[in-house]
Amino acid sequence: MLKKIFKNKWMKAIIYLFFFLVIAFAGFYASIYFGFWGKLPTKKELSELKQSQATQILDNENRLIGKFYVFDRQSVHYNDLPQSLIDALIATEDARFYEHDGVDNKSLLRVFFKTILLSDDSSGGGSTITLQLAKNLFGRNNYGQLGIVVNKIRESIVAKRMEELYSKKEIITMYFNTVPFSDNTYGIESASLKFFNKHTSELSLPEAATLVGSLKANHSYNPRLFPERSQLRRDVVIQQMVRYNYINQTQAANATHSKIKLDYQYYAPNQGVAPYFREVVKKKTEKLLKANKYQKPDGSDYNIYRDGLKVYTTLDLTMQKYAEKAMQKHMANLQQTYEKAYGKNAPWLTQKNILESNLKKLKRYQQLKESGLTEDQIHDSLSLKKEIELFEWKENKVVQASTIDSLQHYLKFLNSGMLALDPKNGAVKAYIGGIDYRYFKYDHVSQSKRQVGSTFKPFVYTAAIENGMDPCTYFPVKEVTYTDMNNWTPKNAGGLNDPDLNYSLKKALSNSVNTIAVKVINEVGIKKVIDMAHQMGIKSEIEEVPSIALGTENLGLLELTKAYTTFVNDSQPSTPFFITKIEDKHGKLIYENKASSEKKEKVFSDYTRQVMLEFMKATIDEGTATRLRNIYHLPNNIAGKTGTTQDNKDGWFVGITPKLVTVTWVGNDDQRIGFSNTRIGQGANSALPIFGEFMQALNKDEKFNAITRAKFEKTNPRIIKDLDCELTKENGFFKKLFGSDKNEKQFKKAKKKKGGIFSFLKRKQEK
Repeated sequence: MLKKIFKNKWMKAIIYLFFFLVIAFAGFYASIYFGFWGKLPTKKELSELKQSQATQILDNENRLIGKFYVFDRQSVHYNDLPQSLIDALIATEDARFYEHDGVDNKSLLRVFFKTILLSDDSSGGGSTITLQLAKNLFGRNNYGQLGIVVNKIRESIVAKRMEELYSKKEIITMYFNTVPFSDNTYGIESASLKFFNKHTSELSLPEAATLVGSLKANHSYNPRLFPERSQLRRDVVIQQMVRYNYINQTQAANATHSKIKLDYQYYAPNQGVAPYFREVVKKKTEKLLKANKYQKPDGSDYNIYRDGLKVYTTLDLTMQKYAEKAMQKHMANLQQTYEKAYGKNAPWLTQKNILESNLKKLKRYQQLKESGLTEDQIHDSLSLKKEIELFEWKENKVVQASTIDSLQHYLKFLNSGMLALDPKNGAVKAYIGGIDYRYFKYDHVSQSKRQVGSTFKPFVYTAAIENGMDPCTYFPVKEVTYTDMNNWTPKNAGGLNDPDLNYSLKKALSNSVNTIAVKVINEVGIKKVIDMAHQMGIKSEIEEVPSIALGTENLGLLELTKAYTTFVNDSQPSTPFFITKIEDKHGKLIYENKASSEKKEKVFSDYTRQVMLEFMKATIDEGTATRLRNIYHLPNNIAGKTGTTQDNKDGWFVGITPKLVTVTWVGNDDQRIGFSNTRIGQGANSALPIFGEFMQALNKDEKFNAITRAKFEKTNPRIIKDLDCELTKENGFFKKLFGSDKNEKQFKKAKKKKGGIFSFLKRKQEK
């Protein structure tokens, strides 16, 4: 029989061709197996698989705030995987998973005959879960026209090796921890948290089917971008589960009748909750790891983007969300009022020097300048219009605009900063560096320094009380010209300048009277005030001039908040901190913050602290911040201080409660652009409402009762007695006549002497 076959030259040729192809394929396979097309991972390497994992940033209750990553991946264990998730994957991707050794030969034959020879696309694919895992772990290389064949063979070799090393459960677990989902998300835990805001173990059948369904084409079946298409794909997955008897028709009907309901979470650096805080934490984590020379067990350095660390922070996620919502609500309304008040005379429209100076700071401008273009050519280039998305409070808009148009658009926006600290230990509870991190990267908490206005006055009054000034000391409100300061004449808001009116310190501070603040600083000594501010936590240099009493110095929001913690922390400043501890991916402690428990020396007496609290309580109850009571109806124990700077450039508010110190700031990034009038720009209108909205939200949430219902310490009876005086005092007859208490005393002495009155009057007349 064989002789007859070999006598037929065509059959002989076919047989030789067959053997040639077999030998050629064997040689080709061997070349791949032995690394001619690139080294294959050995069994030893496969047994020590290490996948880069995202570092998680967690709040004070271990809730996920955000991540640092190259690939957005978090690992889970097999026991964390719901059975419905496993069943959905196997039914959809690899029905014979438990029967093959990594390569499903039956499926490959089916694909070859039905898909390739008969062009029947319904036959499915031949790729197994293990083959897909091999591809996920090691990727694919470009081998030209032979690429698909070489890569497939490489994956089959790796898949078989993995099947020898790992159980089916371990392969399923590795697959779910490495497979790419939509929106650049790697691993089921990251996908579950991102799309449904829940851990993998909590996924329902429809949710599990949705995520498994997206694996076929993670962009096309992205449930965020294409919900209808994703739902159709989900239903296919559910029917596959019925086909392979993982669920019954009733369960399938219940699952397919429900619509996909996403609870999408943004963990990308530019999006999501607390982006400014996350950026600070990233820098601090890198600095901590480097400064303390923490290393992995193998001696290599930790990489926050790859090593799956857990960074536990002080932030309260719920409080942060309330703070962001309060800021967004107020700033959207304030921006509208701000623009309306300027109308066509807005400085970003009319003052060319503002636009030009900001234009020259742009990277694109500098690149064009370096390339040798003239100013006119640069302007022409930056005037070219293109489709661009612009930030707006109501809704972003896509328009045709040039770089110059875009710059002018962003110059108009007011920005904001906010920090809330636990005064007892300095733990940062809420942190807002700006209105939207996507468009405004500059952090107004950690990076910015601005004039602080009247929020500096409490430092002046603290120094005065600490240095022996009686709390019931009176000062005249009238303006004084300081000839030794280039005829500088501090003025009061509202034109307050009654020559016969005197205010007590409490009245002067609570109503933020400028003229008296300057008189107090001159009385106590500028140097003593600066020393006090520094002891309270101000690190910036402060110029030794009387105008600092009005807040002309540029200070940072972070250091200002620190200084105010002294009033509710036993006269000691609390150093703000962000990170409580850092663990590696196995839960081993790498770093722990212990500095927050350190006790510092008191920087002023208990007497001074309680007097100052009474002064600042009056600010809320009867001074410049009464709208917290009248408009926001806050019943809380609150002390505070408003602040407004020269030409209404900056608005400030400091809110002090027994267990939370909060500072808010509002202004334009370009310090040449202020508010058009004091009514809009004063701190009580521009910055205070953020605190008001924030506290209202906290008051409604029982979770924060310990903070919102906290009471200030009981005031010492001696202090109550020392403050028991009239808030205002009119000058007496003799003081009106002679100008000062000193002259009045001299007149009374003169009355006792014969002819003394006439001598006294004559001296005064001569003067």
